[in-house]
Amino acid sequence: MPVSTDILESYLRPRQVFRRKLDGGTDEGRALATLIGACLLIFVAQWPGLARAAHADPAIPLDARMGGALMGTMFLLPLVAYGVAALSHLLARALGGAGSFFAARLALFWALLAVSPLMLLQGLVRGFIGPGPALTLVGLAVSAAFLTLWITSLLESERR
Repeated sequence: MPVSTDILESYLRPRQVFRRKLDGGTDEGRALATLIGACLLIFVAQWPGLARAAHADPAIPLDARMGGALMGTMFLLPLVAYGVAALSHLLARALGGAGSFFAARLALFWALLAVSPLMLLQGLVRGFIGPGPALTLVGLAVSAAFLTLWITSLLESERR
């Protein structure tokens, strides 16, 4: 299935979608591509907010802000994601989980990719509306969706 269809379906049937991902085998390249795709979309989601901030405070130009966001999302976020995935698997194993490090990585990476459309919406709200109740509401929705998808996928990965 196309990734966009899987993302939409994961909001309705997250366990079944993630089970299909797991049944695809342990292909580290596929997991890394999922993470890099998520990081790229998260980076793009920051653009409107960065442009708004650069317009409001020209002391830090837009290209400097974009460079910092690029460094954070494309270089540091993948390293942090690998570490968080490993810790989540170790915690799940201590609680009786029977999954693998790969499955825990895929659960986190897929949750990041699946929530990226909401992060794009959050970026638009940050750029066009700015701080306020709308941004807070969208931020809460992004957080809730991410945690729901990640925990559901992690539980499914540790069932194996």
